Amino acid sequence: MTKRISLFLVTLLAVIFGLQAQIMKPVKWDSSLKMTGDATGEIVLKASIDPGWHLYSPDFAEGEGPQPLVITFPKTDGVKLNGKPVPSQAPHREMDEMFEMELTWWTGSVTLVQKFTATSPDFAIDVALTYGACNDQNCIPPSRESFNFKGTAKVKAAEQPESKKQEEPAAATEESKRAEEETDAMLVGVLSEVDSLGTAASDSAAATAVTPAAPGDLWAPVSFSDNSADNDIAGKSLLYIFLTCFLGGLVALFTPCVWPMIPMTVSFFLKKGKDRSKSIADACTYGVSIIVIYVALGLIITGLFGASSLNALSTSATCNIIFFLLLVVFAISFFGAFEIKLPASWSNRMDATAEKTSGLLSIFFMAFTLTLVSFSCTGPIIGTLLVEAASMGNVWGPAIGMLGFSTALALPFMLFAMFPTMLQSAPRSGGWMNTLKVVLGFVELALSLKFLSVADLAYGWHVLDREAFLALWIVMFLLLGLYLLGKFNFSHYGPADSSIGVFRFFLALASLSFTVYLIPGLWGAPLKGVSAFVPPLYTQDFNLYGESFTEYDDFEEGMRIGAREGKPVLIDFSGHGCVNCRKMEGAVLDDSNIKTMITDNFVVIKLMVDEKKPLPAPMTVKEYGKDVTLYTYGDKWSYLQRSKFNANAQPYYVILNDAGQLLSGPFSYDENIPAFASFLEKGIKEYKK
Repeated sequence: MTKRISLFLVTLLAVIFGLQAQIMKPVKWDSSLKMTGDATGEIVLKASIDPGWHLYSPDFAEGEGPQPLVITFPKTDGVKLNGKPVPSQAPHREMDEMFEMELTWWTGSVTLVQKFTATSPDFAIDVALTYGACNDQNCIPPSRESFNFKGTAKVKAAEQPESKKQEEPAAATEESKRAEEETDAMLVGVLSEVDSLGTAASDSAAATAVTPAAPGDLWAPVSFSDNSADNDIAGKSLLYIFLTCFLGGLVALFTPCVWPMIPMTVSFFLKKGKDRSKSIADACTYGVSIIVIYVALGLIITGLFGASSLNALSTSATCNIIFFLLLVVFAISFFGAFEIKLPASWSNRMDATAEKTSGLLSIFFMAFTLTLVSFSCTGPIIGTLLVEAASMGNVWGPAIGMLGFSTALALPFMLFAMFPTMLQSAPRSGGWMNTLKVVLGFVELALSLKFLSVADLAYGWHVLDREAFLALWIVMFLLLGLYLLGKFNFSHYGPADSSIGVFRFFLALASLSFTVYLIPGLWGAPLKGVSAFVPPLYTQDFNLYGESFTEYDDFEEGMRIGAREGKPVLIDFSGHGCVNCRKMEGAVLDDSNIKTMITDNFVVIKLMVDEKKPLPAPMTVKEYGKDVTLYTYGDKWSYLQRSKFNANAQPYYVILNDAGQLLSGPFSYDENIPAFASFLEKGIKEYKK
């Protein structure tokens, strides 16, 4: 009975969170008023920012990029504001390649303090905030918060100078004028917190746009019972990190510093143990110790940088330049110019400690000794994997990456201990290990350009546009193919060997074939297989790719055209300040197959939730039990997304029929072209039914 109750509670919680998961409110605001003197005080506004998100600061011009933080004071009765709100910390600054401007933001939390002087015993202050926030996958539309304060001060009205009284109306007029100039920033619908699931469900269903141009059925909320959003970005990124690092661990196994250690270590455990079960237990302990050591390394990386810093790595131009230089150094090391080694005293000390101790502790120090001794070969691989994991911005990335790497590294020690006869069929050490190091050097050199490209886009250098990037890759993989065919060798490894094995020949064939595959990209071919690595198509100077499809910017108009043409409607909720929307357009929507599929089968409606163009007349709607006034088209489309689809993040794609009913979706940020194609195909099939 207890188990049934527990299962019911877990299911109920899953349903609750599933229904509310679409609405995002990554910034929580707290406010307070405190008096610092008889007639002086402070308004304190604290923003708590969810991990992975950043709140844009007011240090750049509104309308030219994402929504900055705008703080206004519509009502200042009996007070005089002293200066502007002062933040508790300076915002992070970074050049954004999409908007060609420097953007500033905060992560974690920030407190803003507005000082004031009371001019009346009783005073009132109203504060209005308009802000925007983004993470690596989504951006929320411009959001608004408002606060009202009342207080008393030790000020006598009779003691106020006459000139002061005369200045107050002028000050109020000036404040009113300033508020009027910033109206666009304040005209955003308020998205309130939902107090309970029942309230959310009833109010959401009751929220209807008050506009003659919008038929009720087109704006009616849709049901996601048969159309769940299953593109979980965070889960997929962690799985990608684990699998990538696991593959890196398998590669590290075959390096000269690790592979010869496997038979030696396994033989030691088999000979040392009095019975085989004890030997297997020791080998398993040895493998688990390797995993613990590397996972601890990943946790240390996370602890040193923190969640918000790891998230900033993916977009920081400075960090990406450092990563680029690191990978170049690793590649040169693999080419044989030098070896990256830890101090010999470290491994000697660990070896001596292992000899002095006994039992599980001795085995742990033996594993630690292997980690230090093999660093000259595994160090560049570990460094590359940690760079990739950290730059993805996930707080658990380094730890999950090291779990994958160490699992692959530890498995052979445990498997060979369980099945020692497998050692007889294992390949012997030899020159093929040096070949593997050179191949890894070319791969690391190619990957380094990915990070240099990010910095190039951020600073707007335009020295590594798509053509230049692809040209370098073409040369690199051509040289790799020639090396594998024995046409040249690095002096550290001796003269080139013209006689090659079958496996090496097929590796050369793969490298040269990949080179040929890259060549059409110089003329604008999308190269779907490497779209995650190469710069976006908009950086291509010479592009034979063609024009894009027609997009309508009005919901009702697009729905009428879809009904007239007998096509399903693809709705794209986007934003002028949405960086991830531009990424999706470049990586997915500009793909030739996707573009053809959309052009032939859909009417496209693109709704910008941060559009500042005013509506012909303000609209009043009821949302979560409150009257909300919509002044701009951006307000209208943002409300449409919230009320009809229970979502407020961009990019966001859905497919509807001409009655406004859901056919496929939703689909959010995911640069997986086959997944987006499946999303479109489902919409086409459902429409034909």
